[in-house]
Amino acid sequence: MRTRKIRHGLLAAVLAGGLLLTGCSGGGSDHRSAADDKHQGGGTAPLPAPAAPDTGGGTPGDDEQQDRDNGEFAPDYLSTFALDVDTASYGFARRTLGEGRLPDPATVRPEEFVNSFRQDYRRPEGDGFSVSVDGARTGEDGWSLVRVGLATRAADEESERPPAALTFVIDVSGSMAEPGRLDLVKKSLGIMTDQLRPDDSIALVSFSDTAETVLPMTRLGDTGDGRARAHSAIARLEPTRSTNLEAGVETGYDTAVRGREEGATNRVVLLSDALANTGETSADGILERISDARRAYGITLFGVGVGSDYGDALMERLADKGDGHTAYVSDVEDAREVFCEQLPAHVELRARDAKAQVAFDPETVERFRLIGYDDRRVADEDFRDDSVDGGEIGPGHTVTALYAVRAKPGADGHLATASVRWLDPESRAPHEESGRIEAADLAGSLWRADGGLQVSAIAAYFADGLRSGAEDYPRPRDVQPLPDTPSLEELTLRARELPDGAADRTQVRALTTAIERAARLAGR
Repeated sequence: MRTRKIRHGLLAAVLAGGLLLTGCSGGGSDHRSAADDKHQGGGTAPLPAPAAPDTGGGTPGDDEQQDRDNGEFAPDYLSTFALDVDTASYGFARRTLGEGRLPDPATVRPEEFVNSFRQDYRRPEGDGFSVSVDGARTGEDGWSLVRVGLATRAADEESERPPAALTFVIDVSGSMAEPGRLDLVKKSLGIMTDQLRPDDSIALVSFSDTAETVLPMTRLGDTGDGRARAHSAIARLEPTRSTNLEAGVETGYDTAVRGREEGATNRVVLLSDALANTGETSADGILERISDARRAYGITLFGVGVGSDYGDALMERLADKGDGHTAYVSDVEDAREVFCEQLPAHVELRARDAKAQVAFDPETVERFRLIGYDDRRVADEDFRDDSVDGGEIGPGHTVTALYAVRAKPGADGHLATASVRWLDPESRAPHEESGRIEAADLAGSLWRADGGLQVSAIAAYFADGLRSGAEDYPRPRDVQPLPDTPSLEELTLRARELPDGAADRTQVRALTTAIERAARLAGR
């Protein structure tokens, strides 16, 4: 498996600190449980690195090198990646399908489909993670899916969190005039403003060909004057000219720095279709302008995408380089989920620089492949290098990684060990937790397995089907199909047959509808 050293700043948490919104419905229950029995001493001591198995050495042949390039073989049987909680790819795909179009395969990131569905993993008692590993057979040729599930404990009570100082950077370019863009952004901001506490503060920056601060950092307060000023500023936002995203982000960070409050959560939230056409249009160039503010003050960037024509690649890159993550909003219900559920889950850190490493046993495993996380790969030797950034994860999160695994014929015994390493949010002391899976744990059929595993599998297979391309969008050259991938028609049936409790029923219905639409559009 090819690895890529992750850059500094990649995947740091957005909105770290503590913004537990009030008045929002949903959000999931707190499935608390004891930490893993193997977690000794609170997890303060790092586990020993998995020993690299003896694979016989030598120079790989052509077939073996091809397998390695396809992500199905690694000479050290290790797979390492930074944790990711982005969901924008799945939301944008649903929006595109709803408009009667197949999404561009380049915008389909399987891990974001999988992680759009919250899982019922057990929760740790303290900061950090629990680790759950399970799997099931997918076919008769030895392939299985192995699920690595990581979870953090739920959010603390609202009274425990610090105040928030949030700077919203709003795209008001001409392209935002389309229904479902600026109008939805304004509704989203209204929802957010009404849910914040009196000791919270917000600022608003708008941008088109230039940028301006339309509301300096304003404490909402108890009298209602602060909220009224915020709502008035939101109501005045109207679409104008071109999209100078660089100016918006730079002005947004300047505003955030000027309005920064000690002891508060200081964050920038970008709401845009990310169709930059004026000024600097590359993510690296834009983020270079505000790198000092990011490093000096730890102000991260949360990207909220809107619009049927959406600069997915630019927004994802901005969020990655800006130490944040992305979400996508297509309607008011999405807005409520993002601003009432996802945003609170990102503002109070449970773990910094979190990375996962799965060590497969060469005695039992013939091949394996991590599904997705293409932009999150970390060099195996950097798993315990805490100067290499990972993901920063908030409360109540579940992170799922799926592997396609082919066990050796007659395999018995240990199959794999999954480890997660993170830094304490306050002390930055390293911690690790691990979970194991045996070859015998893969005896059952996928479609009779745990409902959460089935949901993850359907989401991953759905993404794989969309990445297979269509007449207008051929499959990308470096994307290989998963083994035992069902047809979209079969996936539709599997989604309809999901057991109760496998996932939120509204989410399952939306997933089923999206697969049905894709099947019709693809003609397969």
